[in-house]
Amino acid sequence: KKKHLLVINRKDMIPSKARELWDQWFKDENQNPLWSNAQNGNGINQIKEAAIHLGQDLNKRRRSRGMLERPIRALTLGFPNVGKSALINRLLNRKVVSSSRRAGVTRSLRWIRLGQSLDLLDAPGVLPSRLENQSSALKLAICDDIGQGAYDTQSVALGFLRMINQLRETESFTSTAKNFEARYGVKLPLESQQLHEWLSTVATEHSSGNLERMSQKLLDDYRKLFLGPIPLELP
Repeated sequence: KKKHLLVINRKDMIPSKARELWDQWFKDENQNPLWSNAQNGNGINQIKEAAIHLGQDLNKRRRSRGMLERPIRALTLGFPNVGKSALINRLLNRKVVSSSRRAGVTRSLRWIRLGQSLDLLDAPGVLPSRLENQSSALKLAICDDIGQGAYDTQSVALGFLRMINQLRETESFTSTAKNFEARYGVKLPLESQQLHEWLSTVATEHSSGNLERMSQKLLDDYRKLFLGPIPLELP
């Protein structure tokens, strides 16, 4: 029953059309998400202001009891590798916690003071003890949110390609597959059974036929936005 803010970081990873669809979906669920990009600071000030505003009742109660005000205390909670530490660094306008686009960089709890009004607790990423939903597990692997030792890179790369094929059936995202052809020089097939052959072909062109290395390159290219902004899921 704690008050909370829903922050969706890395807004640059999906196109604006997908963001609009998700924004409306969350609002239909009585959530008002705050979208941000901790890499360039977009949306950061709104998060800080919203957190302070959400905690004003606390200091109102303290004043009514004759107590001094204190900073609002907030926990940053989320999956690994979603940019929690980068968000804190951006809020402070300086690097105070280690941040990297890979899971497992934050390993302990640490309080960070943001001026006189807000304290943030930077916490390691949290995952369910078991991921029963294999579709969700696949998406987490594609996004590098779970350790690489927990999945087969080729299988994840092929799963990613199947998602792209499903996505281009959606009218607003038909152009997504064209980025793959532009990047690798081979047109992405429509039939899922031909995706392994496509991966083998581009591996011959870009990784001396090494399928494992090409699969890793494909995932890295997605994560670094070399394939453009791509939503893995739509509401």
